[in-house]
Amino acid sequence: MHDAQTIQRKHLLTATIGARPTSTVEIRQIDFAPAQKTGLHPCPGVGYIASGTIVFEPEGEVPRILPAGSAFFEPADKKILRFDNASLEEPATFIAFYLLADDGGELIEML
Repeated sequence: MHDAQTIQRKHLLTATIGARPTSTVEIRQIDFAPAQKTGLHPCPGVGYIASGTIVFEPEGEVPRILPAGSAFFEPADKKILRFDNASLEEPATFIAFYLLADDGGELIEML
């Protein structure tokens, strides 16, 4: 017989997706090497930092540091200027939930 345990829920993120007709969500684990950077990209989606620390900068916003346990939202109407591993020594891993329309849009398009 088990002892009843309370399920713990921690709110991480609420994001308004907008008018984009999302019919599919594709989930990927992405691993960054130390100091790895991404280029300028538009990428609608949400995600969770599983380990490491990310520098996150959507167009028109101040760069933010996202430590492990943080959630993020990449809106379809903004370019992501930075989504980089903040550490020169440690890898980083995040889980990305890409919001795809019926037209099968790109997961990520490097600009």
